[in-house]
Amino acid sequence: MKLPTRSDRPSLRGLVAAALLGLATLAPAFAAEDEVVMYKDPNCGCCGKWAEHMREHGFKVKEVATTQMGVIKRDAGVPQALGSCHTAKVGGYVVEGHVPAADVRRMLTDKPAVSGISAPGMPLGSPGMEGPYPAERYDVVSFDGEGNTAVFASH
Repeated sequence: MKLPTRSDRPSLRGLVAAALLGLATLAPAFAAEDEVVMYKDPNCGCCGKWAEHMREHGFKVKEVATTQMGVIKRDAGVPQALGSCHTAKVGGYVVEGHVPAADVRRMLTDKPAVSGISAPGMPLGSPGMEGPYPAERYDVVSFDGEGNTAVFASH
């Protein structure tokens, strides 16, 4: 039996290079999943505050100002009863309104069979809607293309 020689073993430098190459090929998948594209009315201020909340929690956010929010919501499949001021897309899901970043992260991790999640209306105290007034209790609701809804999280 021949014992391996130094030339038969992979070098540490080679192993490190292979590991870095592997990480580099995975990076675009992680980055794409965490990229949020948010559609908002150009005159809305709270939407930008929600985008900042998402950035503070590790998401990359692209803000797209449009006066066609009704069309955006309809094309995204947001049920009218679950509408809010802005509509975002991330990781193949829709995020409607002032949904906390932790709920978005949980959806992306758990990958439920839904179209998206919504914080219907504009709940006081939700991300982007903070202020000097008492925070409201609110639910984040999941929805699918068949019209089914369920409470995803309560705040």
